[in-house]
Amino acid sequence: MSHYHSHETKNIKVAFFLNLGFTIIEIIGGIYTNSLAILSDALHDLGDSLSLGLSWYFQKLSNKGRTKSYSYGYKRFSLLGAIINAIVLAVGSVFILSKAIPQLFNPEQSDAEGMMYLAILGIVVNGAAVLKLRKGISLNEEVVSLHLLEDVLGWAAVLIGSIIMMYVDAPFIDPLLSVLISVYVLYNVFRNLRKSLRVVLQAIPKDISFQKIQKQLEDIPEISEIHDLHIWSMDGNYNVMSVHVKLEKDYKLSELSEIKEKIRSKLTDESIEHATIEIEGKDEDCSYSDIKIN
Repeated sequence: MSHYHSHETKNIKVAFFLNLGFTIIEIIGGIYTNSLAILSDALHDLGDSLSLGLSWYFQKLSNKGRTKSYSYGYKRFSLLGAIINAIVLAVGSVFILSKAIPQLFNPEQSDAEGMMYLAILGIVVNGAAVLKLRKGISLNEEVVSLHLLEDVLGWAAVLIGSIIMMYVDAPFIDPLLSVLISVYVLYNVFRNLRKSLRVVLQAIPKDISFQKIQKQLEDIPEISEIHDLHIWSMDGNYNVMSVHVKLEKDYKLSELSEIKEKIRSKLTDESIEHATIEIEGKDEDCSYSDIKIN
């Protein structure tokens, strides 16, 4: 397992430096070619660099495991990285839009040939990062590689736009591409921010059915009632559950262990990584028993 973690960290590290180095190149290139489309994609790639850098940092940090200060470990720190990234991208995209929209009506001439060369370089660099992460085996690497693949498609759009501008006098294409890229970035920012906030606010993960799990536990013969059932996620992947279970009669300690095992076996295919089970006797009164899910 440690070998896999090391392999994943190394792949993300390589992709991070590839992306960051190219981001610096395209910022300079965007200014040189007077292209808002290039600068918009530079902002997008800067966001990817932040994502990769934070992913690399938190992957290393997660190996520390639990501490006296963080009993669940450092898994939720990745959400902090996602929120910081979202804020940076949102502010940058609004700034680019404030420059690009007026230029739609009064476009400036861009260096189409320079844009074309940068677009080709962007496809090569981002494509290399995708291939590097595609060799990985983890879900983290797969998600990041898909995001970088979107960048390749974005650069393909810039390439097509620059070729058209080389043969047709249509300078509005550059600010139009800039607006489209910025809107796409904002769409993904708010989508990812919504996901992060759901986790922070401890919402039930969308891929988990609360009613289904409740029904499965209630179907266990030894159980008379289920209450105070909570399901949440630590980081969007590691899901946690706690539940109070009232038994139909009093059981021996060895039998309680078997009942807990039955409960956990029901959760095997339900994406629950960690479950805390509170067992209550037949006549035991629980102050949480009246709490219902609306």
